Formats: sequence, structure tokens, C-alpha cells
Amino acid sequence: MKILVTGGAGFIASHVADAFIEEGHDVIVLDDLSTGFEKNINAKARFLKMNICDPEVDNLFGEEQFDVVNHHAAQMDVRKSVADPAFDANVNILGTINLLQSSVKHGIRKFMFSSTGGAVYGEQLFFPANESHQTNPVSPYGISKLSVEKYLNFYHKEYNLNYTILRYANVYGPRQNPFGEAGVVSIFCNKMLSGEQPIINGDGKQTRDYVYVQDVVKANLLTLAEAGSSVYNVGTAIETNVNELFSMLNDIIGNDQTEKHGPAAPGEQLRSVITSDKLFENLDWKPSIKLEDGLKYTVSFFETNLSLK
Repeated sequence: MKILVTGGAGFIASHVADAFIEEGHDVIVLDDLSTGFEKNINAKARFLKMNICDPEVDNLFGEEQFDVVNHHAAQMDVRKSVADPAFDANVNILGTINLLQSSVKHGIRKFMFSSTGGAVYGEQLFFPANESHQTNPVSPYGISKLSVEKYLNFYHKEYNLNYTILRYANVYGPRQNPFGEAGVVSIFCNKMLSGEQPIINGDGKQTRDYVYVQDVVKANLLTLAEAGSSVYNVGTAIETNVNELFSMLNDIIGNDQTEKHGPAAPGEQLRSVITSDKLFENLDWKPSIKLEDGLKYTVSFFETNLSLK
């Protein structure tokens, strides 16, 4: 198949693109390099530097005749979305609509969308959340992701565009950008390996469900060939708070730093953890990498890639 991977110079999508290429697919990466790195792009992929909001996207679809769109390009920082909701909506909602319009016009078979398994649910009513949990996001980022999910449902009903929505938990692993505001694992790794002191937001008791990037890749591979339209959580159903995460990284790196706390971040959820039972039942997916092992792999990557910026 010919697959367009948006955001393919970024953390998660570059790994997904690698896996698609290993499976023999023809991959074109579209990325504006605003947060991604060209060095992440597989040498066997074709790369186009372009923003998903660009009207020229439609010409690209017409020329290439893609079979599948795997859409990861996004404004992904919750705090930035709180500070600038209009920018968040422009990229995450209007940019995706730009892709969807071209997908319908040029006969895309499937649209795969990377959503969020934390932010779309908001403050959870039960733990872990499954796909039927109410969606009540508390940040513009979560609202934008949920809005796209609603648009996908519209395009499916109106134009018969099949889709897969993957609601990721907190993905971590090699290639995650340590210089933004999102991605606590990569930020902590980079700072601790550089001898700097990471700052824990608030009391550090906020929990997240950390899923290793290669497990997320497997979910993309399994759902690529699935017929119809589906929504799946992709997580581990295990909560880990930031203080615990700091302690684990401290031990792995061999530091003796003590916790240092700063102000709580606006728009940050207190607890977030999801179950992937549906993905297991339908496609036999389950997380295979334990957090401690995944953190070791990630630390090893950053030990040799401190000049990633």
C-alpha cells in the first residue's frame, strides 16, 4: 500500500513509518519540521516538507493517490494549548479537516488518527477508562482531539471514509523530543543525563499510563489491515505517578538527585490510565514492554543522543 504518514519526522510517527516500510509499504512522510527532526525519517521513505494546513496538500493527494493516511502531525503540548487555544485548534482541527477533504476527494481507503487516551476522557470517573468512558476533556488539546474524532464519524457516515482512532496513553521511548514541554520521560532523561535538575510539576502525585513506543507501533500495524471503522485505547492499565517515575530514572541513570517541585501546570489532569481490553479482544494486542525495561531502553538512547536538538 501507499501510505502517507503525517508528522513522520516526529517521535511516534517516525517509528510507525519505519514499521510500515519494513512490512513492504510505500511510505511518504509529510512534516513541516516544526517539532520533528529530519534525521528521524527513514531513508527509504520519501519526504515532503509541508504543513498539513497548506492548500497544496490536495495537489499532493491527487498526484500520489494514497491508499491510507496515518495522521500523527499535531500540536501536542497540553500547556501550549491552554496558552494559545486558537493555534491548537488551527493545527489539530483545521489541519486535519484539510487532510480529510482531500482524503474523500481522492478516494482514500482508510484514515488512521492518533488521538489521546488521557486528554479526551478528562478527569476520569473510573479507572482504568475504557472506550465507553464519557469524553469530557479539560484542555483545548483534548477538545481538539475529540473534535477530530467527531469529524471522522461525520466523514464516515457522509462519505463512507473508514477510519481507525487510536487513543494513546502517555507514549515514551527513543526519539522523543526532550526540548519541548511535553514528554516527561524524555525531558527528565535529558536533564538528568546532563547533570541538570528536573522540576516536578506540583506535588508529583499526578498519575499517567506510560506505554512504550514500540507497543504503539504494533497497534498501528495491527489496525492497518482492519476493515471498517474502530476506536481503540492503547495503554497498559497501570498508573505511575511522576515522583515514582523520577525515582526509577534516578536509579537507572545512577544519580542521587532529590525531588524538586515547582508550581502545578494549568490544565493538567490528576489521574489518567486506560484499558486496552478491546484491542486485545479484537486484535490480540497487549503491551509487551514493562515500564522499567522501556525506561532503560530510553535512557540508553539518550546517553548516545544528547545532541538531538
